Amino acid sequence: MGEEKGQIPRHVAIILDGNGRWAKKRFLPRNAGHAAGSKNVEKVCSAAWNMGIEYVTMYAFSTENWSRPQAEVDALMKLLHQYLSDCLKTSKKNNMQVRVIGDISRLEPDLQARIRELEEYSAQNTGLHFQVALNYGSRDEMVRSIRKMGQDILEGSLKPEQIDETLISSRLDTAGIPDPDLLIRTSGEQRLSNYLLWQMAYTEFYFTDVLWPDFGKKELEMAVKFYQERDRRFGGVK
Repeated sequence: MGEEKGQIPRHVAIILDGNGRWAKKRFLPRNAGHAAGSKNVEKVCSAAWNMGIEYVTMYAFSTENWSRPQAEVDALMKLLHQYLSDCLKTSKKNNMQVRVIGDISRLEPDLQARIRELEEYSAQNTGLHFQVALNYGSRDEMVRSIRKMGQDILEGSLKPEQIDETLISSRLDTAGIPDPDLLIRTSGEQRLSNYLLWQMAYTEFYFTDVLWPDFGKKELEMAVKFYQERDRRFGGVK
């Protein structure tokens, strides 16, 4: 089936790109760019909710990011600690429900505890559903899901013929979350970078040269306008 033009996307996924370039343009260390990008998250989430967007999922740290210089990874982990602490206050202030997707088992125990605390603390909030992708990679997500289904088959609790798209979706990190209607990637890059590959089968893509720390309400409105002008079609229906 199709969708009418002019609708607000229910779920927007964002790849936060350009923090390093933002810092370089200002002759600052890369970590300053990551800090600026982190501060921008709440502003964009607030703008999204005020526009009528119900779900926002942001790509904060990928499975591939571990290959970055150790000093940068350490700084990112420190920033995540601080961000998750701040997010407790933000979720209360904005009535925001926060959920982390990805394999958090590789993160430090203290960081895992903060994630669980944040998810439990905000679970009953009724505002924006905000998903943060940490140590997330779509292929890794699929592998983990397939391994779990394989184990269930071995144990007899699942039959191969029961596996369908609905079951697979229910076994992914995003279970219970609607697929993204719109993907935004900042800084001019035009690739998915192993992000929500299963979930974005019918997602509209919007690429902008604006660096993430500079991406604000105006840029979000432009992305939504682009989405609204698209003639959304599914299954070849015109």
